[in-house]
This record gives sequence, C-alpha cells and structure tokens, in this order.
Amino acid sequence: MANLTIIFRAALLVTGILSGIATLAQQPAIFLADPTIFKDKGTYYLYGTGSNQGFLMYKSADLKTWRHPQDSARQFAMKRGESFGTSGFWAPQVFAWKDSYYMAYTANEQIAIAKASSPAGPFKQDTLVALSGTGKQIDPFVFFDNDGKIYLYHVKLQAGNRIFVSEMKPDLSDVLPGTEKECISSTEGWENTSASTWPVAEGPTVLKHKKVYYLIYSANDFRNKDYAVGYATSNSPTGPWKKYTGNPIISRHTVGHNGPGHGDVFTDKKGQLYYVIHTHHSDDRVSPRATAFLRLQFKTTKDGEDVLEAEAASFEWIKND
Repeated sequence: MANLTIIFRAALLVTGILSGIATLAQQPAIFLADPTIFKDKGTYYLYGTGSNQGFLMYKSADLKTWRHPQDSARQFAMKRGESFGTSGFWAPQVFAWKDSYYMAYTANEQIAIAKASSPAGPFKQDTLVALSGTGKQIDPFVFFDNDGKIYLYHVKLQAGNRIFVSEMKPDLSDVLPGTEKECISSTEGWENTSASTWPVAEGPTVLKHKKVYYLIYSANDFRNKDYAVGYATSNSPTGPWKKYTGNPIISRHTVGHNGPGHGDVFTDKKGQLYYVIHTHHSDDRVSPRATAFLRLQFKTTKDGEDVLEAEAASFEWIKND
C-alpha cells in the first residue's frame, strides 16, 4: 500500500510539472501596456508602454511571429532625450502623414509628437516640447477626418480621467486654442465598478464608419480587474457622443483575462479590423501587463444601426519569436 501511495504521489508530481510547463507555454511573451500596431508596406509594427527609456518596437510580417531588433541601438523606436520627456512614456500612437511618420505619445503627463523617416524610428523632435493645453494630459490619438481637419483626442486628469478633443493646426505643431471640448467621462455602472471618487475613462481611439464616428475607450482604473472597453458614437468628430447600450464590448467576462483594455484599432493585409489590447499579467498580478489582440466587426441591427462587436474567440496573445 505504501508503494502504491508513493507511485500515486509521484504521478501527481509529474502531472503538476507537465501542467505547469503547458501553462507557461501558453503565456504571452510580450509585455507592453497601452499597445498600438501600425501597418506599413506589408510590415506590422508594435509599440506600447513598457520602459522608462522610451518606446520599444517589435516587427512582424504575419501577426504571428514578432521580432525585437537584436541591435540595442534599434530596439527603441523613440529614446528618452531625443524627444520631449524624462519619464512616464505611455500610450504611443504611430501614423503616416505627408511622406513622414509621426508618434503621438505621453511623457511627464503631457502630450508630444515626434517625427521619423521610418515607422521603426528613431522618432525625434528638433525642439523638445509638449503640446499646449491645461493641466495633465495623457493618452493621445490623432484622427484625420475626410474634410482635411485633424483632431487630437486625449485624456485630461481633472475630477477623474476624462476624454477630450481639440482641433489641431494643419502642420501638427500644436492644437488650435479654444477648440477643446469634453467627449466622455465615466458615469455608468460598468465604468466604475469600485465606486471610485476618481472615475476613469481613457485610451481613446476613433474610427469613422458610414459617416458615423466611433469613439472606443476604456473605463475603470487599469489595476481593477474590471478594466474594460466600450464605445460611443456621434455624427460629428466633436460630439455629442452616445454610449453604446451593449457596453462593455471587451471585458474579463468575454476574453477570460483580467483588465483587458486601452488599445488601438488596426487592419490586417486583408482589411480585417482588429483591436490590440493589454491585460493583467495574471489573475493575482497586474504588471507587467500582457499584450494581445482580437478581431472587431460591424454588425447591422434590425433598426439599421451598425454596432461594433469584438470576437472574443479570436483573442490571441502576441508572442516574441
């Protein structure tokens, strides 16, 4: 009987070890918060919050295999000291405009825009300055409308994290004074599950679909397991905004991982719409936050309204090769 007990315990130990190995194999290998993916000439570039030295960059040709440059000088798309900011490098967005590439980002709880000749960087500023604005400003998203106007969606830290929009100057050098307007604040139950006195709405991304503007955002403190993603719509880039009654469209209940949110929209080479996000590191640990993506799609309701849905089953970790 004793021998059988020993054998049984040994079997349990081996099973546990194998289970642990399997679990590790399933874990994400890239840990970037507030991620964004930019597609250019057949290559996908991934950036996000993850270093106090600037913004790391990963590349992929197929959204499956991601590589980090071996050359340490090229691992950062933007390095501290070459553009505005000394700390708090958060939430980058990369876009192409007039034959150059730009990175809008947060540093020192202010917003800046740097320029490069390649999406791999290095993104730099001739003069290390932040954009104009009052108070602390984070989480930029630059949106180009069909009429040629450019808008900066961003978050202000005032009585909570609130999403604002300002029109930008045509050369992207700054915002236009007097154009700032509030878009979204956290007012619904799912947006503040802890009943915090500092409610959070942040991480804006805006896209336009059939003349309707969709403002995708995250709510709750990012450390809260209920950090999640919803959206609001408007017939104008400056609002007023109507929150979708089916919010949140991405949450721990849909993807099975705590704290999913604060990402960006991108399309693959076939035109499929995706949303790249971060999640908590594990069930009992927030950081470093893990990076993943999932598909988005528009579905037309019986009333003729196009609603934005996330395909939870398509959730996939982004792994380093």
